[in-house]
Amino acid sequence: MGKGGEQGEEGGGGGEREAPIPAYTWEEIQKHNLRTDKWLVIERKVYNITQWVKRHPGGIRVISHYAGEDATDAFWAFHPDITFVKKFLKPLLIGELAPGEPSQDREKNVKDFRALRKTAEDMKLFKSNPIFFSLYLIHIIVMEVLAWLMVSYCGTSWSITFVLSIILTVSQAQAGWLQHDFGHLSVFQKSVWNHIVHKFVIGHLKVRACHMGRRMQNVCKKDIADEKMFHPLLSALKSAPNLHHKQSGQQWKKGTDVERT
Repeated sequence: MGKGGEQGEEGGGGGEREAPIPAYTWEEIQKHNLRTDKWLVIERKVYNITQWVKRHPGGIRVISHYAGEDATDAFWAFHPDITFVKKFLKPLLIGELAPGEPSQDREKNVKDFRALRKTAEDMKLFKSNPIFFSLYLIHIIVMEVLAWLMVSYCGTSWSITFVLSIILTVSQAQAGWLQHDFGHLSVFQKSVWNHIVHKFVIGHLKVRACHMGRRMQNVCKKDIADEKMFHPLLSALKSAPNLHHKQSGQQWKKGTDVERT
């Protein structure tokens, strides 16, 4: 069985297999969750992704999280064009789950989740409405232009400033929600178009770095508390509470005080 893993990384799977595809148990698959040895399961097929993680468009962290586990639901959730993505899986295929093995590792229950997803798909909730998002963007631009025209032709009196603050507050709030949808690649089928519009909305309408926002949300945050972010009242204390995040990411806990420097 170990021989099948070596073939998956070095180029096995490029064409029809003459020998029967190897079968693996969950006990064996779960052993391959190391930095130098990663397997995962998608639709009962076993893939060796040890080297592929370095070329994975979504980054190493996300795909490595499922090493030694079933990644079927994550695979379907993250990839809009499943047919295209499956082409990359063929050279990585090393086997399949043994006939007596369950589809999920560690007896995970995903029945309700998949039923909910099926309902959402039937309701076409995953399909974006181009007209809606076009009008959404246009009305934001109209408000931004209106605010600029008011300043240009009406000056900056208190009354004008008050009206401007309302217009810009609404437009900036709406732009914030709109860039969120494009940033999550939720509008266009092609990621490149989502990125282009996302950069325009957040970079030109909100004047903020889109790369910083995407990285902050998609990359694990450091578990080091920044004392500069504490409430101003705490800055007067000689010591600040050391709030550090557990590595598991499940809860915050209060540690011993740390002397401020």
